[in-house]
Amino acid sequence: MNILVINAGSSSLKYQLLDPETGRLLAKGLCERIGIDGKFTYKPQIEGKAEQKAIDIPMPTHSEAIGAVLNALVDKDNGVLSSMSEIDAVGHRVVHGGERFASSVLLTEDVIKAIEACNPLAPLHNPANLIGISACTDVLGKETPQVAVFDTAFHQTMPPVAYTYPIPYEYYEQDKVRRYGFHGTSHRFVSQRVAAMLGRPIEELKVITCHLGNGSSIAAIQGGKCVDTTMGLTPLAGLPMGTRAGDMDAGVMEFLMNKYDLSIKEMMNILNKKSGVQGISGVSSDFRDLYAAADSGNVRARLAIDVFAYSVKKYIGAYAAVMGGVDAIVFTAGVGENNPALRSQIVEGLAYMGVAPLNETENARRGDEVDVSGQGSKVRVLVIPTNEELMIAMDTAEIVKQR
Repeated sequence: MNILVINAGSSSLKYQLLDPETGRLLAKGLCERIGIDGKFTYKPQIEGKAEQKAIDIPMPTHSEAIGAVLNALVDKDNGVLSSMSEIDAVGHRVVHGGERFASSVLLTEDVIKAIEACNPLAPLHNPANLIGISACTDVLGKETPQVAVFDTAFHQTMPPVAYTYPIPYEYYEQDKVRRYGFHGTSHRFVSQRVAAMLGRPIEELKVITCHLGNGSSIAAIQGGKCVDTTMGLTPLAGLPMGTRAGDMDAGVMEFLMNKYDLSIKEMMNILNKKSGVQGISGVSSDFRDLYAAADSGNVRARLAIDVFAYSVKKYIGAYAAVMGGVDAIVFTAGVGENNPALRSQIVEGLAYMGVAPLNETENARRGDEVDVSGQGSKVRVLVIPTNEELMIAMDTAEIVKQR
């Protein structure tokens, strides 16, 4: 079964073609600068097919981008399919499903309207996701089934005590202002892999998953279900991130807006795009740059790293308290998977929880699922590369088979 996975942004479109039954990746790539000039990258994963570098292709809309993807997949020289009919279904990453969607669903007109109703909750993401859905319909037709896989769905098992904000309750009743959480597809994937690695039923496990990248979030997963997570109504909450502030005193906004005559739009731009480790360091949002600067004596870069690690450690402690213990701590995503020094720093001092210093030989490995737990550790510390695209493809295949 061939599933095309689409992750559409406002001016970009990432894609992968996978066989969810075997996990085999057939092709992947990226369409950039949609609506401007258009750059297209196609990377077949089959031996004998030449990798195509980024080329300029006119992409006035996402429909042209989808067309470029499909043309590349069936190209007579470097394509991986003989015809478009070999695409069995399309799975779409959709950022916000609100309270309506607690699982992935087949896309229908009613579902699309429900996603549109969530646009105010994710104004930068949901409209772009909907554009990707519409573009696939335009090019592939209504006969090809499409599935929506929501970033928020996995977190819908949180109890009210975890998702309710301490503001007047009518804002929840009328406007659905509450904690939703994001990165749910990643948290779900790695939590399932934990059970497989440990050889235990997921229903028995208490797991803390740390999705650490330019955008970062942590989830407390008990019995395979999310009971709390760090992101909130929007992806701005929780940990300090690459450029996002994360949790902070809301009064800071009023103070800065009054002092510097900032509009709410300007203030939100600062919190989303100029804060986090970039804002603290003044160097970069990329942890590779931060470590290079810190190693050269840059005090602010070192502080940014320490603030981030401290925040992750604080949430690990909080979520262990929420679940009454923890069996495994998982690191995933770009920073979580590829930064041994940061992992060691985060777990340092957690001996009271049963976390021993890491096995640095195992901790130095990259690209593999690996148990980096130190000798005698009662809590397993694991590094698991996330694969949101495979999770989307698996959900899509399952839903399409049930039609």
